[in-house]
Amino acid sequence: MATSAARPKALILFSSASELPLSKPAGQSINIGWFLVELAAVMAEFEETHDFVLATPDGRVPTLDINGMALNMHGGGSLGTATARVTFEEMKGFSVDKLREKNPELVLRRDAELALLRRQLGRMPVSKPLPNTDKEAASLHADIVESLNILPEKTWYSIEELLSRHRDAADEFSLSDFEFMHAPGGHAPMVDFNDNPIVGELLHSLRESNVPISLICHAPVAMTSAKYRVGADGAITVNEDHEFKGAQITTVPKYGELPMLMVGYPKLPGEKTRLLYYVDVALKDAGYDVALTLDPSAVKVVWDEAHNLLTGNGPQAVDEQAVRLAEIVRGRQGAGSQ
Repeated sequence: MATSAARPKALILFSSASELPLSKPAGQSINIGWFLVELAAVMAEFEETHDFVLATPDGRVPTLDINGMALNMHGGGSLGTATARVTFEEMKGFSVDKLREKNPELVLRRDAELALLRRQLGRMPVSKPLPNTDKEAASLHADIVESLNILPEKTWYSIEELLSRHRDAADEFSLSDFEFMHAPGGHAPMVDFNDNPIVGELLHSLRESNVPISLICHAPVAMTSAKYRVGADGAITVNEDHEFKGAQITTVPKYGELPMLMVGYPKLPGEKTRLLYYVDVALKDAGYDVALTLDPSAVKVVWDEAHNLLTGNGPQAVDEQAVRLAEIVRGRQGAGSQ
């Protein structure tokens, strides 16, 4: 892995899914990907000190979700206020330029995150705008695609490759060398993080290597895979009473998803639009202690130290989650030096 021996490493796990199947309309799907806003604050926190190793479950390059580039998504802890303000301004018929002029702090944050994307993640596809994609975000699509297409493609590992190298005594690579793992959301993790044996094996191997696991928004759905272990020979075993069971987790709630399915970007015009399942329900069914906020836009970050698990409930939580993750990592660095 092309990282500096003098710098610690962090694993960034992305979903590589680009289509989300729907339950309604039956047989249809929408273009999706991962959300930059749910990663950028974490990478910015560690960019000067750590090297990042990039992976997806299958090693395919992930797809950036254009819907995550909407200005309101960059409101941080004030996501609810930013969403209300931007929605009101759009209803007044503001042009794209006027909307940006009225929200310079959101534009600056998004520009900084796009610059980080180009520095750290390189060339990757971008999801196509949907009928209800925010118009201001959709207007950026061509420029983002063009700016990414001229970049070299980074190295992307599959989970299987990471595990194989971790198990190989002759390979210097070890999961224990990672100081943390972080996975951003967007709807994509609902496809290949959910009920996936290889994801479960990675989670357990990280736990056994004492690596903090950070998941945000839809990414905590990965914990539904923790019932699985995968042996070096590929044999899959299932244990419903696994070591992560009962962990406290937060995520995006069903009652936060439903309004978006009725009026937001996932909705297909003229159709009742519903997902195959909801992350908080799936996690509860899998035996986790799911902590939610009454206001879906409120910040919620949960550190379950006993399970080495840090979770956040959406883009509004990413700043607090990045700070909390830095405290955890630096606390361990300090303990290790004593």
